[in-house]
Amino acid sequence: MTGLAEVAFGLLLGFSLAAPPGPMNALIAARATRSYSAGFLTACGALTADAVLGALVFGLESLVDLRPLIAYVYVSGAVTMSVMGYLLLRERTTPGERPAPKLGTYTQSLGVGLSNPFQIVWWLTAGVAFAYVGGAWLFAGLFGAIAIWIVIFPWAIHRGSRRYPSVRPWIGAAAAALMFGFAIYFAAEATISFRGW
Repeated sequence: MTGLAEVAFGLLLGFSLAAPPGPMNALIAARATRSYSAGFLTACGALTADAVLGALVFGLESLVDLRPLIAYVYVSGAVTMSVMGYLLLRERTTPGERPAPKLGTYTQSLGVGLSNPFQIVWWLTAGVAFAYVGGAWLFAGLFGAIAIWIVIFPWAIHRGSRRYPSVRPWIGAAAAALMFGFAIYFAAEATISFRGW
């Protein structure tokens, strides 16, 4: 595979990780209704989580079989999503209120990303598989796509919520509901995984 083909493939791969609806995009959307910077910092936390997970998977994959840990990943994800759903319900603010501190916004999203079973399982499956297909150019494309997404997605949500302010509370409520929904789903997956042992 040529360098250009690897970059193009990596871009498609990156969008497959970043764009689908999930806990991180719900959190980004909820924060972006308050301010673009809050949405962007939340997205930066997700990007950092992907970088950390990618490094861990490639560093440990040859030394340790990580698959037996998936059940615990689901438990961690269920707890984290429950906490974030609760925090999102508390955070639902009126347009004039100040956003959360920037460091807290970033670290909360980093924590969600590092305990998000979708991201972890993606890296343990597709991420590892594609590591053998391409090299550095593929991963340059992958993280390039994620970088594009974390700029454009919060911007679009923020602009849309400024134009139609009545949707803000609905986005926040939907994000919280999604978090609780994912918490239930991850708890069910954990139960299934433990029963399979």
